[in-house]
Formats: sequence, C-alpha cells, structure tokens
Amino acid sequence: MGLLDILLGRTKPVAPDLDQLFALPSAAVTLQAAAGFTPTGGGAVCFATVEGGAFEQTHREVQALLDADADRTGPPVELRQDDYGYSWLVSQRTPDQLPQLVNDLHAVNSSMEVNGFGPQLLCSLAGFEYVSANQGDAGHDGGRAGRKLALVYLYKRGTFYPFAPLPGSAQSRDSALELQVKAALASDLRIEQDLSRWFPVWGAPGL
Repeated sequence: MGLLDILLGRTKPVAPDLDQLFALPSAAVTLQAAAGFTPTGGGAVCFATVEGGAFEQTHREVQALLDADADRTGPPVELRQDDYGYSWLVSQRTPDQLPQLVNDLHAVNSSMEVNGFGPQLLCSLAGFEYVSANQGDAGHDGGRAGRKLALVYLYKRGTFYPFAPLPGSAQSRDSALELQVKAALASDLRIEQDLSRWFPVWGAPGL
C-alpha cells in the first residue's frame, strides 16, 4: 500500500483466511462462559448463486463429500435459497460436534475457492442458542431463554461478527448482546471492527 493510499484513507483488501474458522471451537467455550450460549450444531455457507453447469457440479460434489462422512448422524447437507436470492449450503451436526461442523464449513469454502468461485463466497455462520443454567427459572436468564445467536465469518474480510436476532416477526437485533459478545471474544476470534459490516442475516438457514 503506497503513501497516496494512506493519505486518502484507502485500505488494502484483507486476503481470505479460512483457517480462522478453526478458532470457533475455542471461542465457543468462551462464549458459553461469558454469555450462556452453546452450539446448536447448525451452520451454513452463503454464496451468490451462479448459473451454469460448473457451479452446479461443484456444490453437488461438496454435498456428496460431506454426506459421505461416517460420523454424520443428522440430516444430509442441504442447499437452500433465501428470500434475497442467495444460496446457502447447510450442515446440521449434533451440538457437541462443533469441530466437525467447522470442518464442513471449511470444506465448502475451500472447494468453492479451488473451483474458481471464491468471488461468489459471502459468509459462513455457526449457530448458538441460550441455555439457562437454572432450568425453569426465567428470572435468571435475562429474558434470553431460547434465544439464537450466530457467529458470522466474512469471507472477503477474514473476520467474524456476532448476529443476535430478537425473537418475533419484526426484523430487530440485540445490539447490546452483540457488543457484549464482541468484547468477550476479542482474544479468541479476529473480530470485524467496522460495525457497518455487521450485516444482518435475517432468516439464515443454520441459525
């Protein structure tokens, strides 16, 4: 990056670093201790849909590869489209299989990258839910019982951010919780510091 770039405030793009995904299991331990959220086992990779046989073959090969895992006991890997036209390759593991889920997310991203579809990759996410330590005692959970949370990895930034949708039909999020999670995971994950890039992933499969 040259002097002109520095003076004009331009920043050099961050190269994708898929190995950042492998930090999720340790971050999950911190997240549970700090905020009471545990893995659901669900996760997904989002990408812009591309028409064509090569793209179709790539995601089908990835699905077949992940479904061939002998440790997979849940539903098969599934391709879905959201209301905005984006595609999601969804993997559902058991809650104690977060490392395996991370391997799935890494494999999907890597396969898309190797086959020339890196520019279409948008983000990956792992789902979490709040589990109260005092079952049946809503007074100790701060109203978070059953709440969902996602840790979202931005492919083109190599960074993570938390997304905490509030329950109900309205598209609203718990910004205070997201900032709490940001602070708690600062030492575990490469957190996205530009809050304008904390895009809401409403209705994302895997969450």
